Amino acid sequence: MQIPGHIDPVTTGTVPLRGGNRIDLVGLTRDAIGGVLVEAGLDAKAAKLRAKQIWHWIYHRGVTDFEAMTDIAKTMRPWLTDRFIIGRPTVREAQVSSDGTRKWLLAAADGQEYEMVFIPDADRGTLCVSSQVGCTLNCRFCHTGTMRLVRNLAAGEIVGQVMLARDELGEWPKGTMAGFGPDPEDDDEEEGSHYTADGRILTNIVMMGMGEPLYNFDEVKGALKIVMDGDGLALSRRRITLSTSGVVPMMARAGDEIGVNLAVSLHAVSKEVRDEIVPLNRKYGIEELLQACADYPGAGNSRRITFEYVMLKDKNDSDDDARELVRLIREYGLHAKVNLIPFNPWPGAMYECSTPERVRAFSNLIFKSGISAPVRTPRGRDIMAACGQLKSAATKPTRAELDRIAEEKQAALG
Repeated sequence: MQIPGHIDPVTTGTVPLRGGNRIDLVGLTRDAIGGVLVEAGLDAKAAKLRAKQIWHWIYHRGVTDFEAMTDIAKTMRPWLTDRFIIGRPTVREAQVSSDGTRKWLLAAADGQEYEMVFIPDADRGTLCVSSQVGCTLNCRFCHTGTMRLVRNLAAGEIVGQVMLARDELGEWPKGTMAGFGPDPEDDDEEEGSHYTADGRILTNIVMMGMGEPLYNFDEVKGALKIVMDGDGLALSRRRITLSTSGVVPMMARAGDEIGVNLAVSLHAVSKEVRDEIVPLNRKYGIEELLQACADYPGAGNSRRITFEYVMLKDKNDSDDDARELVRLIREYGLHAKVNLIPFNPWPGAMYECSTPERVRAFSNLIFKSGISAPVRTPRGRDIMAACGQLKSAATKPTRAELDRIAEEKQAALG
């Protein structure tokens, strides 16, 4: 879709089908699955039934083989196999941190690479999902920002990350289907134990991986609709957070059409500093951004906006910065909390992390004003899986290269 502004900085490109001439069903809605079944030769009534069955098997059961769909006639399964696939991203590399964080380097059908991260905690498991290969922005503290944008990820590639994580975590339900009777066309339905929904390990999703989700709005929306569907992956919208660097024209639409929690990469309270570390601020300034937060549909005490704030030594971490952050939140009447993120280093980074004492002092000042400001515990630093460290190619850019990329991106932003 066209993004308001001087230019549309996103080039989607063409995504080859993973199955060659076969159609990948992952990322398609029920109606779309029914549509491709009709195009393949089924009549509309049969296609509607098959689409319902296939949807359940793909998104609720996690199968990748049509032969596993035991309520579909055995004679029908080879027909489906010849025409369709149930794709997954290719895992190029999988790493596990000393703290249990897991990172996967994934490859799309066209060979482009992107990363996802799973962060386990005692009371939750959070999957950090990418929306683009590379990034069109150039946030100076972010490793992904040193990459050029290659293309958007398609809805199937986004939801495919969630499905692959569930594969890897072994949390798909076991047994035969509940709520679906035997196929009337199959007199030899296979036996199996009663269907059971195992306890979930993956409980939360954050759209905080590689890319700016609001510069890939339609595909992100399509993927999250599947994730939130009660008959699909069935994850509550209150357990999903979409993070933006401040694409103001798309924020209200995200609230209306997707309706998940909003996190805003603020990181600074003055124009001068935010222009430097989040160059998008030169296009959509702090005041415009905060007003969009105030207008975000559904925001309130029970659904606060999260301001992400990376702590950079001697750059944005003074007591005056903390007081100004409190003032801005109050001025705009925001229901918000502040998530303080110790800067996670990466090769070639030009910043240092604030000292632990400075981070605590900053947090305490905000807490004293009545606004929650927890300090995020860095996770996965040893495998470059922490916030701001994701990048799909392990290169060490020079300062000249970083400056050149920044200048090119800034010229595109206008």
